[in-house]
Amino acid sequence: MAPSASQLFARISTPQPPGPPRVLMRRAVVLGGSMAGLMAARVLSDHAEEVLIVERDPTEGPGPRPGVPQGTQVHALLPAGQTQLERWFPGFSAEAVAAGAPGSARTDNRVYINDRLREVPDPPPTRPMLITTRPFLESQVRRRVLALPNVTMAYGRAEGLLFTGTAVRGAVYVPDGADEPAEVEADLVVDATGRSSRLNDWLEAAGWPRAPMERMPIKLNYASALFERDESVSDTWVVVTQTTPGEGRVPRIGGVLSVEGDRWLMLVAGYDEDRPSRDAAEYAAHCRAHFPSMFGDIAERGRMIGGVITYHQADSRRRDFHLVDRLPAGLVAAGDAVASFNPVYGQGMTSAALHASCLSGWLQTGPDVRTEPAREYFDKVRVVVDAAWQVSTFADLGLPHITSGQPRGYRVIRWASDLLLRASMKDEPTCRRLNSVTAMETHPAALAKPGVVLRALRLRLLGRV
Repeated sequence: MAPSASQLFARISTPQPPGPPRVLMRRAVVLGGSMAGLMAARVLSDHAEEVLIVERDPTEGPGPRPGVPQGTQVHALLPAGQTQLERWFPGFSAEAVAAGAPGSARTDNRVYINDRLREVPDPPPTRPMLITTRPFLESQVRRRVLALPNVTMAYGRAEGLLFTGTAVRGAVYVPDGADEPAEVEADLVVDATGRSSRLNDWLEAAGWPRAPMERMPIKLNYASALFERDESVSDTWVVVTQTTPGEGRVPRIGGVLSVEGDRWLMLVAGYDEDRPSRDAAEYAAHCRAHFPSMFGDIAERGRMIGGVITYHQADSRRRDFHLVDRLPAGLVAAGDAVASFNPVYGQGMTSAALHASCLSGWLQTGPDVRTEPAREYFDKVRVVVDAAWQVSTFADLGLPHITSGQPRGYRVIRWASDLLLRASMKDEPTCRRLNSVTAMETHPAALAKPGVVLRALRLRLLGRV
C-alpha cells in the first residue's frame, strides 16, 4: 500500500541524521544562494565531487541582500525548519546563539487572536529557539555551507540552462563585473532563484513544457521597523497577533520578535487597501489603534533604528512540476522557485529546508541524475507544498477581497477551523495539535481526525472555550 501524504510528510520532516554520503555526480550547480540554495548545496555536498553556488548578490556579511527585498521584514524559522538545520548542521542552534542570536529560554510568548490573549502557555523549550532576523540566520547557514571543502560560491546573474538531448547539462550566468556570459557544465542544476524564477521560460525556449502555475491574490502589505529593546518601554519578548476575517473585523497580522543585537523587530501587516505607512508617526498611530498595547508602546516610546520599511506581495504562487508530462534530466527546483506562500505564516524558510530533505531522499536512492528526470523528487516536494498551501491559502480564502476559488465544502471546513482556533486559546491538547501543524511539524491531516474536532465541539458546547 502506498504511504499516505501524512506518512510521507513525517519521513521528509524527520530529525534523524541523513544517510551516508554517496557520490553520484562530478559537479552540481545551484542557482541562487538564499536559504533554499544553501540547503540544497549542503545536501549535494554528500553526492557531488564539486558544488558551485551561483549567487547574484555579493554580500558576505549578515546584512540584507539586494535580491531579497523582503529580507528586512520579520521572518520566522518554524520549529520544523530548525529541526532540519540541526539535522544538516549538528550544533547549529548553539553556534547561532554563540554568534549573537537570543539564547534565552523565556517562554512568555504571547499570542492574541481577535484581541483575545491565548491562555495556554508555550511548553518549555528543549533547545534554544532561534529568533533572529533573516539576514543573520542566512549568514550562519552560508558560513556552515561554504566551510564544506567541496562547495564554492561564484557571484553573478543566472541567465539560462544548457541542454543536450533530453537532459540539462549545465547553466549560463553572467559573472559579477563581467559583460559576457559564462557557461558551466554540471550533472545536476538546482533552480533556487526565488519566486521570480525564469525556469519556465528557459524550459519553454528549449522546447520543454512549462510547469502549470497557480496563484492566489493575497494583496499583502507589510511594514516593519527595528527598535532597541528597552524594559522601561515594554517587557515584550515575543508577541504574535492576528485578527481573522469576520463580521466587523479587518484582517490584520502583527508580530514583535526579540532578535540579535538586543533589538525588537516589529511587523504590522494588512491586506488590499489596508496599507501601513512608512511614515514613523503614522506607523506609530496605526500600531496604537489596531494592535495590542505593546505595539503602540514600542512604536511611540522605543528608539527606532533606521526607518519603517514597507513591502507588498501580490500573491501566493506555486509551480506544479509534478504535473509536467515531460521533464529533462539533470534539473530540479527548490524553495520559492517551486512555491511562495503568504509570508505572514512563516513557511518559506522552513519549506526550503524540507525541500532539501526531499532532495536528500531522492539522491539516497542512487538515481542516475544525468538520464533520469527527478520525478521522485518533485513528488516529494509536492507533499511539502500541499501541506503549506493548505494551511496558508485556506486561511486566506476568507479575506474579503478573495471572492472565488473556495473549494467544495469550504463553509463546513471553515466552521471546523474556526472551532479549533477558538478551542486552542484555552485547551492545551487542541493548542498543541494546531501548533504542530502550523509549525510544519505535522501534516494538516492531523487536524481532520474526528476526535480532534469532536473535542473542540464538546468544549464549545460546555462553554469552556
